[in-house]
Amino acid sequence: MPVSLKEYQIAQMYMVMKMQQQSTNGAEGVEVLENKPFQDDVFGKGQYTSKVYRLQSKAPAWLTTIAPKDALIMQEEAWNAYPRCKTGLQTHVLDISGKCLVSCDSMLIGLTLLQCPYFTKFCLTIETVHRADNGTSENVHCLNEEQLAARQVEVIDIASTTTDYWSYAIGSSNFDFSKFKSAKTGRGPLLDGWQDNCNPVMTAYKLVTVDAPYWGFGYRLEQALLAGERALFMESHWNCFGWIDEWFGMTMQQIRELEEQGDCLLNETISKPILMTDAEDCEQSFSRNSERHVQQVVHT
Repeated sequence: MPVSLKEYQIAQMYMVMKMQQQSTNGAEGVEVLENKPFQDDVFGKGQYTSKVYRLQSKAPAWLTTIAPKDALIMQEEAWNAYPRCKTGLQTHVLDISGKCLVSCDSMLIGLTLLQCPYFTKFCLTIETVHRADNGTSENVHCLNEEQLAARQVEVIDIASTTTDYWSYAIGSSNFDFSKFKSAKTGRGPLLDGWQDNCNPVMTAYKLVTVDAPYWGFGYRLEQALLAGERALFMESHWNCFGWIDEWFGMTMQQIRELEEQGDCLLNETISKPILMTDAEDCEQSFSRNSERHVQQVVHT
């Protein structure tokens, strides 16, 4: 990424908020269950989030023959102690009362499902390390020899224009970074070999582990999930840089305030209870930021 580590933290948070709002409507999208600080012996201080993704329409047709679309709900837990982050995903359905049938397990493992009619054994984790380099660091996740032998390395270049089924299913960004130039920073365009000639530059090293131990379709499910994650990584990082003139110059305090507003909007849009005390609390949170910043997240 043609940004510094400090800038990327802001860019990522802004991108997540905006993409969540773009994908959320009354029937599908993102519900924020928790968003709070945490402190841990391994990760240190950071931000913990728990979200439910209702993105049924993005499921491939063959998967809906195994489970109905409305059963394909994703539960995500993330521990963001930037520059380290760990995310855990579980698939599950909701019971008739609309409550998730889950129980908290260890922080590093994620959620343990108590009851679930579909894909109870499925688990996907994403561990991310961010470094101020051009992608040349080796084994940043400190894998052992067995893990290294099983690992498959793939380099994702945001200047690439390669698309596939998942690219269209995940998003619709149409940035052409070979012609793009940021008005605020002057960065761009990104031409062949840009990583070796760019300053600042940083890399997000993501370790994706997926396990779907189901006879007959488990491997196909794993490959579909990996392809989907790859497309999501590409789409989200396209947006991080493509929206640079929207987030550049924002402070962490401004981002946190926008994040609070965004969470409230998401939960209202998807017709779920908001996390604050009541609707009045939600309205008051919006007034703490300028109209300019509200418009940046909600309307751009």
